[in-house]
Amino acid sequence: MIRARRVWATAIAVLTVAGVSPAVAHAQPKPPDVRPVTAANDEDGLPPGWRISNTDGEQTLEWRSPRTVPAGDARVEFHADGKLVGVPDAEEDGRTFRLPLDDARTADLADLQVLAAGRRLDQKADARDGRSPSAAKPPAELPAGSVDPGKPGSYRTVTGEYALDPVRLPGFPAPVEMRGVVVAPKGATGKRPVALFLHGRHATCYVPGSEEPNIDWPCAKGAKPIPSHRGYLRDQELLASQGYVTVSISANGINGQDGNVEDGGAQARSSLVRSHLARWADWAAKPAAAPAAVRKAPKADLSSVLLVGHSRGGEGVNRAAMDSLYPPPPAQDGYRGKVRWNIRGTVLIGPTIFGHNPVPDVPSLTILPGCDGDVSDLQGQVYADGTRGVSRGKALHSAVYMVGANHNYFNSEWTPGQAQAPADDDFGHDPERPDPVCSPGTATRLTADQQHRAGATYIAAAARLFVAGDDRVRELLDGSGRRAPSADPARVLAHAVGANRGAGFLPDDSVKVTGGRLCSAIDPDPRVACLNTEAGGNSPHFAHWQPERERGRSAVTLRWTAPGSAVTVRPAKPLSVKDAKSLALRVFVPPNSTGTQLDVSVTDASGKRANLGRVRVDGLPGSDRTASYWAREVRVPLTAATRADLDLRRIASLELTPRTRSGQAWLMDAWAWSPGTPAVQEAPLTRVDLGRLKVKEGDSGVRTYRVPVRASGKGSGTVRLYVLDPATGKAKDRLVTVRPGRGIDVTVQVKGNKRFAWDVSHDVIVKAVRGTVVGSHAGGVLAENDDPKPKITVKAVAGKVTEGQPLKWQVSLSAPADVEVDKRMRFVPVPGRRELSTADVDRQWLIDLLGEVPDPEVPLSQLNYAYLWVSVPAGKTSAEVPVPTVRDKVAEPTEYVGIQPLDDEDKPQGPVLTGTVLDAP
Repeated sequence: MIRARRVWATAIAVLTVAGVSPAVAHAQPKPPDVRPVTAANDEDGLPPGWRISNTDGEQTLEWRSPRTVPAGDARVEFHADGKLVGVPDAEEDGRTFRLPLDDARTADLADLQVLAAGRRLDQKADARDGRSPSAAKPPAELPAGSVDPGKPGSYRTVTGEYALDPVRLPGFPAPVEMRGVVVAPKGATGKRPVALFLHGRHATCYVPGSEEPNIDWPCAKGAKPIPSHRGYLRDQELLASQGYVTVSISANGINGQDGNVEDGGAQARSSLVRSHLARWADWAAKPAAAPAAVRKAPKADLSSVLLVGHSRGGEGVNRAAMDSLYPPPPAQDGYRGKVRWNIRGTVLIGPTIFGHNPVPDVPSLTILPGCDGDVSDLQGQVYADGTRGVSRGKALHSAVYMVGANHNYFNSEWTPGQAQAPADDDFGHDPERPDPVCSPGTATRLTADQQHRAGATYIAAAARLFVAGDDRVRELLDGSGRRAPSADPARVLAHAVGANRGAGFLPDDSVKVTGGRLCSAIDPDPRVACLNTEAGGNSPHFAHWQPERERGRSAVTLRWTAPGSAVTVRPAKPLSVKDAKSLALRVFVPPNSTGTQLDVSVTDASGKRANLGRVRVDGLPGSDRTASYWAREVRVPLTAATRADLDLRRIASLELTPRTRSGQAWLMDAWAWSPGTPAVQEAPLTRVDLGRLKVKEGDSGVRTYRVPVRASGKGSGTVRLYVLDPATGKAKDRLVTVRPGRGIDVTVQVKGNKRFAWDVSHDVIVKAVRGTVVGSHAGGVLAENDDPKPKITVKAVAGKVTEGQPLKWQVSLSAPADVEVDKRMRFVPVPGRRELSTADVDRQWLIDLLGEVPDPEVPLSQLNYAYLWVSVPAGKTSAEVPVPTVRDKVAEPTEYVGIQPLDDEDKPQGPVLTGTVLDAP
């Protein structure tokens, strides 16, 4: 039996021989919001592993991985020609991903790729560009800090678990469990601060003895839930020994149902977190009503809460912090009660941030794992960068880069050899091409126990700073260049924004740069982008969002070939650095580079200039698989400016002068810095949430609809609004001022007609700029097609031919459509008749159809996946599909081929059409 090498070839071949270009080939209704989905227009069509399939009557773009793709926190996305096609559904086998062509968003399927957080899933490691160094060295060890938060405290601990009635959350068909494991100090008196842990998106169920967990919910008979919430017991025990009441909650019910949720389940996770906190508030008021595991713990102090979230759990606790200060729309929320707690800070471990919507007035610590194989673009950097200039800037937002840490090993239930269920190293070691930074056994890669210990240490550091208010710990988190010995041998580097940082040089559209370049974090034009695709690695600072071109995220690029080439940055107005101790700069250089030196100078408004000093910046250990273009914080004292009698209230420019022979560097920002951690009071910000409206297109006329936008809270602020063109996917942006009760006026025009087409999605996204927070960041108007699909008939137009002539069939529509309409047919036997074989048809046609010429010859009906696929163009009512035969010199009887039309579910539809080929005289 001949199996087609590439299933996609069937469609390409049929369209080619039918006189229809593959560049306009597509299947069942596709999204309206774009130009036609097409196949790659080259001799191979879609790449290996891809095909157009028919699933439950729906045409889908399908990719099958050669190996299982574990359920993770990063979204699996289909991209083509550098643009997002859509987010596919994962099948139960963990290898097959399908995207209904209705949901595709891009113009064509050229250069198809499968990405998860910027990481290629469809590309073998040995297919990369090979820029990785032969070996990587860990950064130099930093001096020890004055305190070590990783040391256990004086309390013994007690552990228990509770299970409550499940809760219903909006948009989730099945109820979600209310389960938590409690670890608390034994014998502690008085109220105790609370630390709540939320795990990320991982497989939910497993069958003991099986190596294939799944992400179903609820678990099937014979399967057990994976206890992901028990993976932070060591972290909980450390905090409990220091006097904290800790609880880690289970979220399998969300993980198993959030695959098609636009925000990735962030709002649902927030609702779950706040539902647990509400129960803890109830139990604090009425201890006798608490479960046994809670009664064994000291009384919880809900005025001092630390939230710890891993991966999508990180985004969930960030949203919980936001929702606790600025309530979400009731229709989206699964918790409707009062807020009876105070969140003092968050710890976000390898987090996602699909909405790019951090909470500016809640202190945060983001752990960025240098060998993260799941959220590999380290998009959690936005929790720091995205808060700049949004509010008062008093909350400390720290990012710590943990060299050699992967995504999973912070959770022991995701760690091989420790987990109850099957687990793996998410980085994905390739023995044929080991990674110089992240493969096990390298000088920079951490073991599971080393990583977990380092993670626990820095969680405890955040608790000690954000909750206990011990400012001595700040030097571990704010870029002061100190380490916690308990985390050894891990190399953990830190930088921060906020706290006692004052005026800053922020690269934005108002800044003028000479000698260097103001670059854009996200832009398809390599002349504009900060980091091009040939860089060999990625930058967490430039993690991609949704628009292909994003405004408001910039940096300053320095490139020099000789020392002394100064780069000057001039803000729109002079800045005040009066009373600051130092100027703190966040600068990065290419990975694995060492010894870059820069002189730092400032000039005041009168022209007086002072050289503040020289800084050295080294690159992080990196490879083409890591996001190692990450900024180190360096500081220079302002004493030289004071001695030179500069007006520190009016600093007009910042100057960086390279002192090394050649190199490249990027300046993220520079701040007036002073020690200390100020008290944080949340500002009266306006919250913005977008909604979606579904409407019928109608039969005639043009109707105008308004995108649902909710503005709540206090004060007024600014957001940047992106409106995506439904035909091209390109975005237009504008700054908008919002006030509570007065949303954003975004209108959409929907034109009605009586011809079949696809649904049209008019998408809008929004991001906070100043004085605002954003909850639901995406919305729009979906104009649903309300016209019936034309009836399709098939008839022969050349059903009896002499060999050497093409057989032809015509596909006709009962009425023209506004989109292409496809029909598939397959070869079937003609009982009692000699069949047309692969030797009787055109050789190139076979290659286009199958990717090969079968040897020996077989009847066409025995070709697997060999479909005839014809597309009737938009506005037309018919198209022909040929089967080209060849003339040979062999005398043979008449031959026949059967053509069976198929319905949308691949079932026979109508009679078999017979083609007859006569022997040439």
